[in-house]
Amino acid sequence: MLTLYRPGTGWLHRAPAGPKAAGLLVVVMAVSFLPSTFWAAAVAALVATVGYLVAGLGWRELGRQTRSVRWLILITLTCQLLFLGTEAAVANTTRVLAAVLLASLLVLTTRVSDLLDAFERGLRPFARFGVDPARIAIVLAVAVNTIPVLARLAAGVREAQRARGARASLQGFVIPFLVVSLKHADDLGDALTARGVR
Repeated sequence: MLTLYRPGTGWLHRAPAGPKAAGLLVVVMAVSFLPSTFWAAAVAALVATVGYLVAGLGWRELGRQTRSVRWLILITLTCQLLFLGTEAAVANTTRVLAAVLLASLLVLTTRVSDLLDAFERGLRPFARFGVDPARIAIVLAVAVNTIPVLARLAAGVREAQRARGARASLQGFVIPFLVVSLKHADDLGDALTARGVR
């Protein structure tokens, strides 16, 4: 499985995967429920920024993660501006960006194997109801990794286009991005099947 883990010695790297995932989920939910105002957008941006700085990943990683989802930002902001006012559009887009950055923070500071173990431990009490903790843990770990992986694939497509001298265009980006995304999904499906996940 593709991992985006960045080795580090910060307290977030050392924190157990289960409590860390639960804590970040609470923070993401809190950011999501902020009102659609400029001050709420500033709070969401501040929370994401402080998260990266406290984790020891720094400004460079924060900028890299933000750049990797620039198309998501552009599409979200454009759609919001069409139907909402400027303040609501900016606030909603900032909250989405903050949530994505915080989700990325989890996979940047936690090994996939640790995430799988934490999810499986958390779901073990539900085994008596016929739930397969191992299978659900793999599905959840894949879901957590999906946004950062897609962001990295998008960055790769853009870099390849830039290397060939292609002009930036939404149409020229979407088709190659869909191709590499579907290939990644196919490879991931084959890997899960090889491990007995059906």
